[in-house]
Amino acid sequence: MAFQLKPYDGFDVDVESTEYLKKHVDTGERWVLNFGPQHPATHTTLRLVLELDGERVVRCTPHIGYLHSGFEKLAEHMDYNQYVTVVSRMDYGSPICNDIAWHHAVEHLFDIELTPRCKVLRTIMFEMGRCLNHLLCVGAAVLDMGGFTPFIWSFNARESIYDICDYICGQRFHPDWTRVGGLMQDLPDDEKFVALCRRAIKEITQATNELERLTLRNRIFMDRTQGIGVLTAADAIAWSVSGPMARAAGVRRDVRKDFPYLCYADNWDGQGAEAVKFSVPVASEGDVYARFCVRCEEIRQSVSIIEQLLPKIPKGPIDTFSDAKMVKPPKSEVYGSIEGLIQHFELIMSNRGWKAPVGEAYASVESPNGELGYFIVADGGPRPWRVKVRPPIFINYSTMAKLTEGHLVSDAVLILGSINVIAAELDR
Repeated sequence: MAFQLKPYDGFDVDVESTEYLKKHVDTGERWVLNFGPQHPATHTTLRLVLELDGERVVRCTPHIGYLHSGFEKLAEHMDYNQYVTVVSRMDYGSPICNDIAWHHAVEHLFDIELTPRCKVLRTIMFEMGRCLNHLLCVGAAVLDMGGFTPFIWSFNARESIYDICDYICGQRFHPDWTRVGGLMQDLPDDEKFVALCRRAIKEITQATNELERLTLRNRIFMDRTQGIGVLTAADAIAWSVSGPMARAAGVRRDVRKDFPYLCYADNWDGQGAEAVKFSVPVASEGDVYARFCVRCEEIRQSVSIIEQLLPKIPKGPIDTFSDAKMVKPPKSEVYGSIEGLIQHFELIMSNRGWKAPVGEAYASVESPNGELGYFIVADGGPRPWRVKVRPPIFINYSTMAKLTEGHLVSDAVLILGSINVIAAELDR
């Protein structure tokens, strides 16, 4: 045996039971290792219980972590704008994508049509968020193998995206940028925004090129990732896996194509505009290497989408001023009319707030890690009666045990990183 671990006797079920430990572990046949929470690759909150035969994993029991913030329950105590501060902290690798996803579902419930300017800005920032998330994942993939330089390359590029978030709303990490029917504020200056985006595109492209040149034909990287953590297309479908994990296994599914929204749909401006053009990268191997390659290509496709939209940012309002009193009015209406002032007071200051329709609605987006959806139950009050989240990371993480068994302990780090687990989205 390469190393010896003290048998752990604090479990209470299945592989963790006392009888099992006496039969297998206490005899020295197998060992139980707590992988995390005190491990750099587990974000200090995640825990895997690995049953080992030498250094090979024969059984993996994943735990969802220790955050327990209760983000679904919190929705019942916040109005439809306030809750955006909670969802941005779920998958904190790309908070702005969570903002847009939440209000996309709310607007589906309220049957609100966004303005063309709002659709373009949301689409641009959503794809920036995708780049933000994927750069973290692919940079950390090399870091998990001991390569530090590519991680710095990816983080340098991510900083340029944070500069854009800072510019549009004043916050870098948690923008909390969207509002029902629009945005918290308009761009300070369109030209400055475009210049920041073009600078970010340049740095993102350069970082991605350097990452690929260093890794894709690197023998160490290939040996450590190819054939590791293989997920077949049939298993991906059976486990409801989505996003880059599913596409790396050969599942051709993308919410942006299958259920178009924002500028991914035709006629997004109401005047016959075509949807943005992009390809959905699909691999067939389903291993760690394929997931890395798919994410790198998705970064390039996101850059292409942003480049298509930057010259097309229309003028006009960012908010829909709805007669149904669902959306905060423009400042000109607040300061210039009694109706706008009253509507602003009702939504922002009073306890009455929204008169949501009584009913249910589900809407989803293609987040960086897969299908992120919100199921909202409304009872007519100013706050949701119930919110159920479909977090892609939580569902993708359920495959961790299957992907890890039979591999080495060191491979578990790479498999976990290729799933791109953000522990805050595992919270129940």
